Amino acid sequence: MNKKIIEMLFSDMCCSECKADFSEDSVFILRQEKNLNVMQIVCQNCGKSFGVALLGNCDEKGTKEFTKDELALQIQEGPDAICYDDVIDAHNFFKNLEDDWQKYIPENLKKNL
Repeated sequence: MNKKIIEMLFSDMCCSECKADFSEDSVFILRQEKNLNVMQIVCQNCGKSFGVALLGNCDEKGTKEFTKDELALQIQEGPDAICYDDVIDAHNFFKNLEDDWQKYIPENLKKNL
């Protein structure tokens, strides 16, 4: 995978910790196989490390040039973020389970406990 493709993939992304933009120097290729590229992205500002695995060939030949709008991640609507009350509710749920709570786990999954 060449640097141009890597730069294109991470050009509009930033660190989730300090919000600094990633640069070409932030990306380290750890392993390349036929259809897999494993990379480590390290924020040059705060040092936070991220692991990324890209599946499939990313070959520059034969690809069309995309605009930044076409490459941008599209925000999808999802559930509300977990709030403090959700954590308390979950804690109370687990705290109040009966001693025989394992009866609710399917037999085929119990062996993994």
